[in-house]
Amino acid sequence: MRFYILLIGLLYLSDIPAQESSLDSKTITFYAKDSVIITADTYFLKDIPPTVLLCHQAGFSRGEYLNTAKELNALGFSCMAIDQRSGLEVNGIINQTAIDANNKLRNVGYAGAKQDVEAAIDYLYKLNGEQPIILVGSSYSASLALWIGSENLKTKAIAVFSPGEYLTGIKLKQTIKSISIPVFATSSKREIKPVEKLLSQVKPNLITQFKPKLKGYHGSKALWKKNDGHENYWNAFKDFLLKQK
Repeated sequence: MRFYILLIGLLYLSDIPAQESSLDSKTITFYAKDSVIITADTYFLKDIPPTVLLCHQAGFSRGEYLNTAKELNALGFSCMAIDQRSGLEVNGIINQTAIDANNKLRNVGYAGAKQDVEAAIDYLYKLNGEQPIILVGSSYSASLALWIGSENLKTKAIAVFSPGEYLTGIKLKQTIKSISIPVFATSSKREIKPVEKLLSQVKPNLITQFKPKLKGYHGSKALWKKNDGHENYWNAFKDFLLKQK
């Protein structure tokens, strides 16, 4: 059952009450620095602090992770999926953050969504007892995850599905060479080489790259049960995540 929380007036993260831990998804809202309202679904297990933040691909919403989040729960991870200001809809879930950003004329594209991810990191970081969290990105948000993970001490690991040079004005390959935390990277088969190139200046000992033998899929859709080879992606992803506990 979902509970929709309306936040009235500009709130700081410290003013937002933590949600009651539950096996059920709950929809919450909080603010980015520019006052755009971020909508998120929480998948919090009882007595397990949230440690995984899930970010969607272009044209999508937090609905990208409807089933993935539940699989993560089964592994013992509490997690949260957000709407970023660049996106639309998937799996029947409309991107509410994008609607609010458009209404406020603050939808500034892929790179602008960085502040949405950072606000969500701050939110989970507080709930996690001010301990770093795992950041998961898909397509353009995978690129954001690498960028943020190269500079944000509130992240302890990054998992990226089909990252690329998607961010206008940002030379990502150069920007992320300072990454010092573990990185899980995967993609479709045809994207293997571009992902390798993108990560070529990150220390090799930090990178775990799963290279599918089948055609595979772009973004975290690779984890969806309806897609061929999802079990192989999941096995690699699970192995990485469990090492971060």
